[in-house]
Parts: sequence; C-alpha cells; structure tokens
Amino acid sequence: MKKALITGITGQDGSYLAELLLEKGYEVYGLERRKALEDQSVKRKNDAKIIPCDITNYASVFDAIQKVKPDEIYHLAAQSDVAHSFKDPFQTFDTNINGTLNILESFRQLIPSSKMYFAGSSEMFGKAQEEPQTEKTPFYPRSPYGVSKVAGFDLCRNYREAYNLFICSGILFNHESPRRGKEFVTRKITDGIKQIKEKKFDKIKLGNLDAKRDWGFAGDFVEAMWLMLQQDKPEDFVIATNETHTIGEFIDEAFKIANLNPDEHIEIDKQFFRPSDVVLLRGDYSKAKKILNWEPKIKFKELVKLMVDEDIKT
Repeated sequence: MKKALITGITGQDGSYLAELLLEKGYEVYGLERRKALEDQSVKRKNDAKIIPCDITNYASVFDAIQKVKPDEIYHLAAQSDVAHSFKDPFQTFDTNINGTLNILESFRQLIPSSKMYFAGSSEMFGKAQEEPQTEKTPFYPRSPYGVSKVAGFDLCRNYREAYNLFICSGILFNHESPRRGKEFVTRKITDGIKQIKEKKFDKIKLGNLDAKRDWGFAGDFVEAMWLMLQQDKPEDFVIATNETHTIGEFIDEAFKIANLNPDEHIEIDKQFFRPSDVVLLRGDYSKAKKILNWEPKIKFKELVKLMVDEDIKT
C-alpha cells in the first residue's frame, strides 16, 4: 500500500485529493496546523490520518515526514488568498516560501527516492506575456501571492536539478467547487445568492468584474496532480481549461440559475479592487493532454450550476 502525505488537507484541493487517493488504495496522511484542526474550512469525511504540523517550522515538518516516510508528497498548503497577500505579505512569504523550503529540505534529507508535487498557480503568469499561457510562458506576478508561488516553483526546479529529485509542479489555473472558501470570488457569489434567497442580506459587494479567468473544477484538477507523480520522469504542467470568462459572466450565469436579477443585488465596492490586478489568464493544457492523457471534464456552465445548486440546498 502506497503512502501519501498531503499538506493543506483541510482545503478545497486537499479534501478532493485525499478522497481520490483513498479510492485508489493509498494510506493517506495530512498535515494540519493546530488552528485548522479546530476551524476547518472543509470538513473531512474520509479516513486520512492527521498530523498536527506547522509548515513554517522546519523541525515540525522534518518530524512529520520522518514519521510517515511517504512514497508521495503533495504540497498544497499555502496562504492562497491574493487579496490577503497584499495586506500581509510577510505571512504570505513565510508560509509559501519558507514552508515550501522546509518541505523540500526534509524531502531531500529523509526520502530522496520518493516523489513530490508542488502546487503552482496561474497567478505566477500575472501580467501575462502571451495568450494562452503554456509551460514556457515567462512569469510576471502581480501580487505578493504570485511572487511567493514563483519562488516556490523555482525552489522546486532547483532541488529537482541540483539533487536529481522527482519533483513536479502543477501550474494550476483557477479551479472552483462547492468546497471553495467563501473569501474567493466565485464562492462569495454563490453563497451570496443563498443569503439573498434566504433574505439575510440584499447586496453582494465585489470589485473588478472585468477580470478574465480560466475556471475549472477542483475535482478534475486533483486527478492531474496524481497523474504527474505516476510518470517516469518529473515535469511541470499547466492545468487549465483553455477557456476564459469574466467575473461578470460568472455572475450572470449564477444569477440566471438562481432566477435572480444581478442588477438588483451586485454592488461595486472600491475596497475590493487590488493595488495591481491580473487582467487575463487562459491556460493551454495541451502538454498535460499529450503526456498525462488529462483534460477537464466539467466545463464553465456546469461548474457554476454545481456551485449554485449546492449552496442553495445547504
């Protein structure tokens, strides 16, 4: 039985990945901060074994990896809220850069023959230099979060090449689900629709509705993570849908499903505009399709409906 260790197991991706690996017969371990143990954004309904761990503390990470000695590590834990990264870049860098370095160094010291996945982000492309973005597109991050993910990506590549380790990075474009945290714009919209229907409030306050994103389903994307670690050699992959939609389009589709008029309930609030924003992201996943035989199953309209329906019924 293979052993897998997931950092960030309480998050959206961690929960879907844990379920996938358990279905495949893995023994699954997850690292969680003690706070997350008490206040989980995603309630686990699986048999993953949980180890309290602070990834910003090297000794804590080293001890956890030494205890499990996993065949595969999936490093998903991060401060992943772009807006928050502007408010607290120090915590973002500590978690996303130092945390990744702690995982890498423990991996190198303890289990150099195992495999590791790093969760990169389309935010690394930021002010994208070409469209669509591929594995060869230059990075131009536009937020402390994006900068921290570029640093993590470069650390992984350096460890892979310097120490001949099996480390893959997935450059994942926006991926959503009913398990998405309510601080993210898609879930803020679908949960807001629920609150409006329940007459708890009447307005959803949002920022830039013209930003274009490539949105996929988290359940599809975690399968790509697993496939990367089943290959004979480590490579980096863009995981996306190759479609782009504005936040305004997401709103229109979500409100249509809910039989509501967005003009009556959406309010633009300047506090939600970022100091520097990413205008357009669209990923070319052709390498993943060719090598991993992966492609997204759930498309944009299905994804919006899935999220709206789930929020309304709960």
